[in-house]
Amino acid sequence: MNKHLLLTLHRWITLVFALPLLAIIATGLILSFEPLAQISAVGGPPIASTRIVDLVKRYDPDGKARGLSINAAAQRMTLQGAGAPAIDLATGESAATGSGLSDLFVWARGTHERLLGQAWLVTSSTVAMVILMLLGVLMGLPHLRNTLSGWHKGTAWFALPLILLSPLTGLCLAFGLTFQSASAPAGGGRSLPLPEAVGMVAASHDLSHVISIGVRGGRMMARVYEGGELRAYAVSSSGVTPLPRNWPRLIHEGNWSALIASPLNVVTSIALLTLLSTGLLIWARRKLRKRRPRTDGRTDTAVAKAA
Repeated sequence: MNKHLLLTLHRWITLVFALPLLAIIATGLILSFEPLAQISAVGGPPIASTRIVDLVKRYDPDGKARGLSINAAAQRMTLQGAGAPAIDLATGESAATGSGLSDLFVWARGTHERLLGQAWLVTSSTVAMVILMLLGVLMGLPHLRNTLSGWHKGTAWFALPLILLSPLTGLCLAFGLTFQSASAPAGGGRSLPLPEAVGMVAASHDLSHVISIGVRGGRMMARVYEGGELRAYAVSSSGVTPLPRNWPRLIHEGNWSALIASPLNVVTSIALLTLLSTGLLIWARRKLRKRRPRTDGRTDTAVAKAA
């Protein structure tokens, strides 16, 4: 295919999707740190299930909470969807201040998944990102130079596996592709109230390693850190059952190994920001270069007439 046509398509797709891509990549960079923040919050002294259950009943007597999250390191619990403040596990009272970092992650995830409240905008921008990378590959291997264009091409080629895997796994999440080797266990039995679900999870797992327990995808689930990996379990009246690994989600969110995958996602996000910013700068410099000869030509004509 004509290289000039490929380059033209590459530029115009970048310009059309520049702002959505900037928002998606920037929020992705913020979320890259979430697994590290989560794994730093697990551990510490054991948490008694009776303590959690008592606090759930106290702060959510009507059973309106969809779930709860636990920060074992800070000894805090937050009820989801109940309008309750963060709860200090040591005192049982409302925490003095909320976690600004937690709020930042919540905002970033909402924006990353539904930009301006529109999931289709995120999906179409992610498709555009994949097309941009494929166009770059079709344009062939670059001649690396210490120039803006050289850094742009070098970053793209050296980080290609990472920057291509990120949007591809994001599209898998958008279209519900899990590549799970086994079917997810059936819900089995009645829907559990949150206090009962906490008791069942505590019977088989240390609550200080639990990130959250709540309704996700229409069923009660627990997310637990085990060996640096965030595992998902289905919680029902028939027991706590491990769910098949959703590899696209684990890779995209960096939860397959927080200490390795999270830094890799940070590098990926920085590489994508570098590509977007250098690509826009290259386009802006070329536009300015095209305008300069016209200005110089007019000046020369004016000088000649004056002479």
